[in-house]
Amino acid sequence: MTSQVSSPAGKTDEPSEAVVGEQRAAQSDRTGTTEKEIRRLDRVIIRFAGDSGDGMQLTGDRFTSETASFGNDLSTLPNFPAEIRAPAGTLPGVSSFQLHFADHDILTPGDAPNVLVAMNPAALKANIEDVPRGADIIVNTDEFTKRPMAKVGYETSPLEDGSLEAYNLHPVPLTTLTIEALKEFGLSRKEAERSKNMFALGLLSWMYNRPTEGTEKFLRSKFAKKPVIAEANVAAFRAGWNFGETTEDFAVSYEVAPATQAFPTGTYRNISGNLALSYGLIAAGQQADLPLYLGSYPITPASDILHELSRHKNFGVRTFQAEDEIAGIGAALGAAFGGSLAVTTTSGPGVALKSETIGLAVSLELPLLIIDIQRGGPSTGLPTKTEQADLLQAMFGRNGEAPVPIVAPRTPADCFDAALDAARIALTYRTPVFLLSDGYLANGSEPWRIPEADSLPDLRTRFATGPNHELADGTEVFWPYKRDPETLARPWAVPGTPGLEHRIGGIEKQDGTGNISYDPANHDFMVRTRQAKIDGITVPDIEVDDPAGARTLVLGWGSTYGPITAAVRRLRASGETIAQAHLRHLNPFPKNLGEVLGGYDKVVVPEMNLGQLATLLRARYLVDVQSYNQVNGMPFKAEQLATVLKEAIDA
Repeated sequence: MTSQVSSPAGKTDEPSEAVVGEQRAAQSDRTGTTEKEIRRLDRVIIRFAGDSGDGMQLTGDRFTSETASFGNDLSTLPNFPAEIRAPAGTLPGVSSFQLHFADHDILTPGDAPNVLVAMNPAALKANIEDVPRGADIIVNTDEFTKRPMAKVGYETSPLEDGSLEAYNLHPVPLTTLTIEALKEFGLSRKEAERSKNMFALGLLSWMYNRPTEGTEKFLRSKFAKKPVIAEANVAAFRAGWNFGETTEDFAVSYEVAPATQAFPTGTYRNISGNLALSYGLIAAGQQADLPLYLGSYPITPASDILHELSRHKNFGVRTFQAEDEIAGIGAALGAAFGGSLAVTTTSGPGVALKSETIGLAVSLELPLLIIDIQRGGPSTGLPTKTEQADLLQAMFGRNGEAPVPIVAPRTPADCFDAALDAARIALTYRTPVFLLSDGYLANGSEPWRIPEADSLPDLRTRFATGPNHELADGTEVFWPYKRDPETLARPWAVPGTPGLEHRIGGIEKQDGTGNISYDPANHDFMVRTRQAKIDGITVPDIEVDDPAGARTLVLGWGSTYGPITAAVRRLRASGETIAQAHLRHLNPFPKNLGEVLGGYDKVVVPEMNLGQLATLLRARYLVDVQSYNQVNGMPFKAEQLATVLKEAIDA
């Protein structure tokens, strides 16, 4: 959940594997032929894995939606290849979706799955190292033939050679059972096979007592123009559920109760980071009473924001899919000049292309939101994998002295609030603002408490309406660079306003008048003034979670919040003393950050880069922070960080 939610006493993000609570009374199945036991668990981690064409993302998304409607807390980790369709049956082509759901407050998608659903040999081989001994593995035996196994280096079948003895192996002929269940629909074998993911979803829905009505409604809606396909998928889903009830291989089903203590009272929905960002931008436009304009070029993993915002013209949203990254931000900056709340969305490679126009926005001092959904780099890098390696690019990646505020959300739901915060800064201080999300937040999801409209900040701003300066001879004129003494923001004059005509462009401006100036002293003054404006931005002090007077502090930013907090919970549960703090604002830093860092003997900074925040902290505060880094395209695991932090405490 989000940072405001605390877990019930005694709970951690990664509780034990043991069954929690009493076994419930046996429940009769729909056919009335058997009775199966239901056991209660406090949490489960499930990973669906298969070819990129097997529908694993859809399967995981549907299981997640039903889990959210049931009231569990949850966190997800979609993981898929960069290729649109990687070679079938190969390790690079494996797509997976991991879901962690619980009856208490959790923070991560989990370190290791309790259940792995492997649709083929490649999916098994690519994921088996993550699966702990004793976990359940459900495999589609129809795919374990000689050729698919040879593709991934299996000389003998792992289902028969004893290599999986440490696990609870459930061999299920998913393809055969699906084809048999769909005989009445007259589909070709290939068409019927496509529904095997729905059979697997039905089986898992039975195993964990998930609701089914929502999935059936979704399937009929998704395939409304192909009713036979819709009903075939529903039939496959039901067949999977019935198979779980009737087969002797699954003698027990499980129940994870709703997380009633984890959620404050309110209305909740499941939300991904990109969707939360989109809603936050729409809300910002409404709260600012300004039209929202997005100038963007599609790029993974930011494209979902363009897709979502294009659906909301009713809220005054205009979206422009440009021919390239430069055109996208150019149009957005033009919209800012014209009086819109302007946004451009991209990832790291796009930021590089937009850098000149970002510098122009700094010079023009216009509000502009640059949304960077970070991914693995450099260059094209790892388009579908996560990373935090654009921080220094956002901080310094422009020519000249061109300071830009930087905001970073920490969870998928927090992307909504971060968008509002970034808009506040841009509008108040007349500056472009970076928002640094990443692929982990963008594609991951969690429950989000829908805020009341009257709780949202008032972002309304005034446009210039007339002259603002009096000359020595008494003439009243408009000076486009005459500043607010508190914020140092210049007036925002909408083109076409009578009497407010002024020069615009990238060449250095004269203080006040905005006329072109090559004067060295003026340039020095303007550079220092623009920096002072950013330095003076009001951001909250950083809050430290330190209940026991620790000597070691772990400091994070962005999406490391979940794994860090889960690791801290583990350490405290085992009796260790450690403090935690997390940065939302990376430029400017909170005013009390130096004092906080100086109050601890050791400061550990985990990052999904090679130490970019650590570099900034060392330079700014002369604190010898300990950097712990990972750049493998995946988020940190809680146990991994707990081990690192324990070593730091003991050192």
